[in-house]
Amino acid sequence: MTQTVRRPLVISPHLDDAVFSCGALLAASPGAIVCTIFAGTPREPLSTDWDRQCGFDNAQEAMPARHAEDIAALQMLDARAVHLTFLDSQYLHGNADHTSDIATAIREVMRENDHDSLLIPLGLFHSDHALVHAAARDTCLSDAPMACIAYEDGLYRRMNGLVQMRLVDLAQRGIEATPRVDPSGPPDSARLQHCFEAKQRAVQCYASQLRAFGPNGYDDVLAPERFWTLRVSDRRA
Repeated sequence: MTQTVRRPLVISPHLDDAVFSCGALLAASPGAIVCTIFAGTPREPLSTDWDRQCGFDNAQEAMPARHAEDIAALQMLDARAVHLTFLDSQYLHGNADHTSDIATAIREVMRENDHDSLLIPLGLFHSDHALVHAAARDTCLSDAPMACIAYEDGLYRRMNGLVQMRLVDLAQRGIEATPRVDPSGPPDSARLQHCFEAKQRAVQCYASQLRAFGPNGYDDVLAPERFWTLRVSDRRA
């Protein structure tokens, strides 16, 4: 039987990824904490294609609005937001590697909060997602005596071969990934339906992001959620 996740700390790359990828789990786990890594606002009034598609002139408009969207969505799921100040890659010149700094920040959040499991992105496609996956994975597996559960990144998980490539990468690192169908507890159709309805309402709070995705561009986030339990293999040399 699947071990129930009662007090999860969910690590989210951006201000929507946790709800898009595991919002139903959050609805089933009142009191969860969602720590978003790339929630910082650049000092300069940068303007990117994505922010303009979302309806903003620049990052100074976009980030406060996105913070508010995230807080509103998480409140619907009885979860609490923690926003860190790392910058989204769209606001950076080049691909800086902040893995160690992100790992340190995650450790600090873990120390400050009461939780029994860490949920991390599988780290698919997007460089920010891959960076957060690496930092959170190594932090949890090396430092924390608790369940480490990877969620399949909403939207990206449907891209051909990405999940499989990540599983191969984990195996090569000596990390076992075991499917975990329902980490929120034993299945119950009425309960699961309630959780997914709550997720649907929370997803709508991200109005700026949904505008950029278009009416059919985020269908994947309303599909069943999928998770993997990660553990260091006993066979690793």
